[in-house]
Amino acid sequence: MSRLLALVAALFLLAPAPQARKPNIIWIMADDLGYGDLGCYGQKQIQTPNLDRMASEGTRFTQFYAGSTVCAPSRCVLMTGLHTGHGFIRGNAKVDLRPGDVTVARVLKDAGYTTGLCGKWGLGHEGSTGVPTKQGFDSFFGYLDQTHAHNYYPTFLLRNEERVKLKNVVPNEGPVGQGVASVRVEYSPDLIAKESIGFIEANAKRPFFLYLAWTLPHANNEAKAKGMEIPDYGIYADKPWPDPEKGRAAMISRVDQDVGLVLKKLRDLGIDDDTIVFFTSDNGPHKEGGSDPAFFTSSGSLRGIKRDLHEGGVRVPMIVRWPDKVAAGKLSDHVWGMWDFLPTAAGLAGTAAPAGLDGVSMLPALLGKECREQETLYWEFHEGGFHQAVRLGDWKGVRHGTKRPLELYDLKNDLGEKTNVADGHPDVVAKIEAYLQKARTDSAEFPIKESK
Repeated sequence: MSRLLALVAALFLLAPAPQARKPNIIWIMADDLGYGDLGCYGQKQIQTPNLDRMASEGTRFTQFYAGSTVCAPSRCVLMTGLHTGHGFIRGNAKVDLRPGDVTVARVLKDAGYTTGLCGKWGLGHEGSTGVPTKQGFDSFFGYLDQTHAHNYYPTFLLRNEERVKLKNVVPNEGPVGQGVASVRVEYSPDLIAKESIGFIEANAKRPFFLYLAWTLPHANNEAKAKGMEIPDYGIYADKPWPDPEKGRAAMISRVDQDVGLVLKKLRDLGIDDDTIVFFTSDNGPHKEGGSDPAFFTSSGSLRGIKRDLHEGGVRVPMIVRWPDKVAAGKLSDHVWGMWDFLPTAAGLAGTAAPAGLDGVSMLPALLGKECREQETLYWEFHEGGFHQAVRLGDWKGVRHGTKRPLELYDLKNDLGEKTNVADGHPDVVAKIEAYLQKARTDSAEFPIKESK
């Protein structure tokens, strides 16, 4: 018997150790949520208890950047790991990703993940090569077109590549489904939140990547001053505020509510410890739908809003939660951005990231280890001309058109970018100017047009 036990013990020692489960990855992104819109980032009037709790259970980053100051290019940066000087989609024109573009979904799918998108895509339209199911996602539910996504009570959403008819009625509906509903029955954020919970339940026993791209608190631009579409104002109904501000506050609290549903589902399924959750916004706060971002100080102490390349347009909240892996209750000033997500996700999946990316893996920083920051961050923006911005260490350079002088700001001592110090630092200006000469590749879809 002792010899048999010894043989069994020897075989056990020789057996390969079981491989650790690859973590589930959830990226939650609000739409037009400002740096100062959450309680854990200083907001005093809008209630966000679930996100505040998520920050206390994870790490809150103070220097995280969106890929752009508007929707589509920011999402392209997130998906491809290329900044707006190299990515294919650099503005809000309706351009579709190409068959050869490599997305984070494709990388994770190849690494054995089930991949799903719920919400707003904006990188490929019906019948094109850019639809999610042709870009690495196993399933998709939501809006393909960002103009369609303005409408919170649409007549249809997309499931994979097929339209799903809803009970809402939209008179004078636009060609991609945009408009303002006259009969409001089904609120799209509720449908998208339900779909996300269903995806988590269906894939709880295998590694999954869920991209949860919510449309809240974006305005329905077609509704103009009544564009903050929400079923009710909830806890803000009796506030002495203008209706658009009640709507914006209720939208942000609804984002918070839906984050709570996701985190609760992870706990209920027993996969909380196996799941890393990121929460952020695609760009700074909007001034649409009758809402004024100054009302709630939505940019915090930062200058600018959506469509600005100053900090308020591109610096956004970032909370990362992964129990026992990412430090709880930590505040980090590590500098990173959306272009870093693809290589970070590849690192989480234990696979290689594509070559030639602008991003680098932030996995060491998330796990509390030494992690280098990139020396330079770059943005370009193509509305009302050609605009560029560079962050070089604590310096921020902004230029409107190639012929105008560079504005320079010292973020360490002037976070609000109030004072242009270019004249006092010609050496820094020269270094940024030299970088701008090589920061981008030419784009036929987004050529340089001098700013007005």
